[in-house]
Amino acid sequence: MKLFNLEGKVAVVTGAVTGLGQGMAVGLAQAGADIVSIGIGSHEETGRQVQALGRRFLALEANLMGIGSIDTMLEKVVAAVGRIDILVNNAGIIRRADALEFTEEDWDDVLNLNLKTVFFFSQAVAKQFIRQGSGGKIINIASMLSFQGGIRVPSYTASKSGVMGLTRLMANEWAKHSIQVNAIAPGYMDTANTAPIKADSKRSAEILERIPAGRWGLPGDLAGPVIFLASAASDYVNGYTLAVDGGWLAR
Repeated sequence: MKLFNLEGKVAVVTGAVTGLGQGMAVGLAQAGADIVSIGIGSHEETGRQVQALGRRFLALEANLMGIGSIDTMLEKVVAAVGRIDILVNNAGIIRRADALEFTEEDWDDVLNLNLKTVFFFSQAVAKQFIRQGSGGKIINIASMLSFQGGIRVPSYTASKSGVMGLTRLMANEWAKHSIQVNAIAPGYMDTANTAPIKADSKRSAEILERIPAGRWGLPGDLAGPVIFLASAASDYVNGYTLAVDGGWLAR
């Protein structure tokens, strides 16, 4: 099990205050990593769970809709915990409207956080990995809509398709620095983002009917995949997007 051991590693997780980000942060802590949570909202519950596992926890409040504070944030992280070994680009938003009515504001907000910030955060962390000289792991959060078109979420579909492409691009360029860049594509997960869909009984039933596992995913379902991609077990896996979807794409 040494392959999956993250003791002594520091993982930065964006959007870890709740939902999938919290589930992945706690999973990484269970494998031994110290956690840095960056994003908006109360980090208290995530911190409580991480510290209960005997791991260090650092929370930084930051609005990741813009990229201006990224370098300053990472300087604070390194000053506080010494290094960075893992980055999980989880923070993201979704806006829903028919494509014929979709606004420029909803387009820009989603692309800025879901794609632009993902790239420039990754770029800054990759530079830190190179300074440290010991490689590192970057894990992006893609989506089923990295593979499919979906409906009523044009900017989200564009951003998550872009995340899968950027994952490949960064993997190609940074592999020579012993940096692995991969992505997780969650299926239909029980989170705040999907609450409007779950509230629509007809739509929810249609979704469940297509998922071979017969249930919505939970944040804890991402713990194993993120540990794998963050650990030495995945050292020869690079540029891949792993679907964690209960079999959705297999249908």
